[in-house]
Amino acid sequence: MKKFIIVLFLVFFSSVSQGHMAHYKKINKIEMEILRNNEVIGYNNYLFKRTGDTTVVNNQFKFEVKLLGATVFKVEGYGEETYLKDNLISYQSKTLQNKKEKFVNLKFNKNSKKFDIKGSSYSGEASVKNFIGNWWSHKILQAESQISPISGSIKKQIVTFIGKEKIIINGKQYETEHFKLTSRDLTLPDDKKLNFDIWLDKKTSMIVKVAYKRMGNWEYRLKDFN
Repeated sequence: MKKFIIVLFLVFFSSVSQGHMAHYKKINKIEMEILRNNEVIGYNNYLFKRTGDTTVVNNQFKFEVKLLGATVFKVEGYGEETYLKDNLISYQSKTLQNKKEKFVNLKFNKNSKKFDIKGSSYSGEASVKNFIGNWWSHKILQAESQISPISGSIKKQIVTFIGKEKIIINGKQYETEHFKLTSRDLTLPDDKKLNFDIWLDKKTSMIVKVAYKRMGNWEYRLKDFN
């Protein structure tokens, strides 16, 4: 049984790894709603623009947590990923988290063949094997490590295939592959560790749900796409 799961896992990844951006060539917009304790508190939307072999993905997000009518946590910002065919060549973002500014400026360095990063949490080089930790692309499930889309920090990750599941989101049923994404570094503080459950729709190769626990039960759910 274990060998079967490993083979299934490898077959799945070999099938989605080819033509990464090609899976999204007909997608213009992905809308996700953000929930905390089953209450919608914000949104995370992705807009796609294409010119020849270049694709630009704009990310807009905002959510707010209130307690007894008072705002205790608020985040809003934007990001922009630029790809030349399947290769990330730049990323930039600005985020305001409880009035604290965070940022990332990333560029592909043609000489070193690495990413040059200037971020609010990390500045330096990074391997091109890293992927921006956003939820629009299945490629996050193939990466060995991810770059924080808010601060630029780098975290190594482990992705585990859990199984096939049918789930219902906003009245629509999806046949999904369920994965667990966790931090490789177990010495990180709990609030810094990666610990996500991710459901990938087999038909569209899109992430339809992300769930995690941190001061409550959080979910990112696919609302619409076109």
